[in-house]
Amino acid sequence: MTRVSIVDYNRGNLFSVAQAFKHCGADVDFITTPKEIKDTEHLVLPGVGAFGDAMGGLIKRDLPDALRNYAQSGKPFLGICIGMQLLFDSSDESPDVQGLSILEGRVSEIPKFGSNQVSHKVPHIGWSGITPSHENYAWLNTPLNSTAHNTAFYFVHSFTAAPINPHDRLADADYNGCLISAGIKRDNVFGFQFHPEKSGKDGLAVLHQFMKLAPL
Repeated sequence: MTRVSIVDYNRGNLFSVAQAFKHCGADVDFITTPKEIKDTEHLVLPGVGAFGDAMGGLIKRDLPDALRNYAQSGKPFLGICIGMQLLFDSSDESPDVQGLSILEGRVSEIPKFGSNQVSHKVPHIGWSGITPSHENYAWLNTPLNSTAHNTAFYFVHSFTAAPINPHDRLADADYNGCLISAGIKRDNVFGFQFHPEKSGKDGLAVLHQFMKLAPL
């Protein structure tokens, strides 16, 4: 049975993420210390709320360096929603707060106007289809391995990540002409802006594929 460890820093919908992984057959535990992070096999960093508050929760438990080291370990690492945004350098939501800087880039607010210059709702809430970020880019050997292009997932967010390296983008969503970073990847590190645990069978398939990933 695959062991999946979820970072518990008092920020995020831990129960629903845990239940989704258990439904996929995982042995789930919650971890709160740097040593537990070092010893785990598959690590998940969930999160809801504000960027600065979430980083504060990690700092309070002395977790940032352990998370950065884990990202270098080659073992599968997944950030969900704010957990994905925390992987970057900073966010316009909390300009004075440094992120984990596992990936280079900044998190910016979703534009309040679409490509037709008509205002739309921010936060972006609801189901949006995702597509590969690069032409002829395959999702093989990623958690999206079994996901068909344009499959819809559930989003709830006001900010979107902008990786400096375009190859760190794995999947995008189109929100009225605004390009959303739906998924990111670098080596063993993955992140999804959408909520797999709230996205039905297609979301569960993403989590199941993450469980199947082996260390690099």
